[in-house]
Amino acid sequence: MAVVRWSTAIRFWVIRRIFRTLGMIIIAIVFWVCLSVMFYCYIGYGLLLLAWNFLKISLRSRPETVESEEKEWPRVTMVIAAYNEAAVLQQKLENTLALDYPSEKLQIIFVTDGSTDGSERLLANVQGVEVSHEGKREGKLAAINRIMRNVQTPYVVFSDANSFLNKESIKRIILRYHDPRVGGVAGEKKIARSQHPSTIGEAEGLYWQYESFMKKQDADLNTVVGAAGELFSIRTDLFEPPDQSFILDDFIISMQICLKGYRIDYEPGAFATEFPSVSLQEEAKRKIRIAAGAYQTIGYLKDCLNPIRFPLLSFQYYSRRLLRWVFCPLLLIAVLVLNIVLSIHEPGHSFYTGFLAFQLFFYGMGLLGWIQANSGRSMGILGVPFYFLFMNICLVKGFIRYIKKDQNVLWEKSLREFTR
Repeated sequence: MAVVRWSTAIRFWVIRRIFRTLGMIIIAIVFWVCLSVMFYCYIGYGLLLLAWNFLKISLRSRPETVESEEKEWPRVTMVIAAYNEAAVLQQKLENTLALDYPSEKLQIIFVTDGSTDGSERLLANVQGVEVSHEGKREGKLAAINRIMRNVQTPYVVFSDANSFLNKESIKRIILRYHDPRVGGVAGEKKIARSQHPSTIGEAEGLYWQYESFMKKQDADLNTVVGAAGELFSIRTDLFEPPDQSFILDDFIISMQICLKGYRIDYEPGAFATEFPSVSLQEEAKRKIRIAAGAYQTIGYLKDCLNPIRFPLLSFQYYSRRLLRWVFCPLLLIAVLVLNIVLSIHEPGHSFYTGFLAFQLFFYGMGLLGWIQANSGRSMGILGVPFYFLFMNICLVKGFIRYIKKDQNVLWEKSLREFTR
């Protein structure tokens, strides 16, 4: 009987060891899959595009060039969203009227729907400027849809009242339309430094340098995957009024152009300079709203997920947007938890131990960056891990807001340094 009991105990021990080993193998596989996807989203995709675009340029028989001048500049309408922007309207007016584009070819329309600070009165009777004002505020897309019904020019440029354009921006954008495949043009966004800069501005500036690099790579491959509302342009006849309940007007409008078979080009020589939010709390408010709007667009842009109809666009949309929006915040948590389990189970494994130490160090630096940001001190290099974590936290909060349907097209504006 004792022999039987020992034999049974050994069998149970062997079976338990086998299941434990299989469980750790599965955990290791899941860890490496999560880590690989995360690496691809944040680093691999950019490296892949950089290598492919470099190879494509190297094999091209002659470099593609953009004409530096136009014999006769086409008519352009510039639509500027200006909800309660009285504090910056004078500067925006001066900036807009100083643009290097024939004044007789440039129609400037300020849209001040719902403003309660007298923005429409400040713009009244300004020569060369039209004002479109509705007392009721229904959101930016509702205002754009209304304006676009009356636009007669072949091209339209969208901008915001709190961003300032470089002098030659309109010309640089219009020259991109020499390519008939181009249905829209995205400008570059830059973050300005004020006399009393906030620490969040440093990190946001680094982020937009990364975004500008990625937009160039996307455009060289195929198309920019969503333009920024501070400065972008489209062919007027390609505009299709989106549902005005969407939060991200710039993203929806530009992606609609892509779904029509055109591409959004990128023009770094046309840039909009914007001042950062005055505080971390104000920037979080803006980022969470944008994140909620991003999740809102996924169902509407389901055609972008069809690799048969749009092979390149689908590849870009998955890699550039969907994976980062939906999966990466969860993957960050999964990789950390799985790494802890693997390090405990295999304490002598140099990679698991080293990578866990790296993660803890990175998150620790992010926490120190958050402390610096809240105290108003410069973050320096800490801005990189801080802003990375900050963006992903905002994505999670934006998703929760989207699920709870707490975000609509009418939002509270974030205070920016320029307006203090």
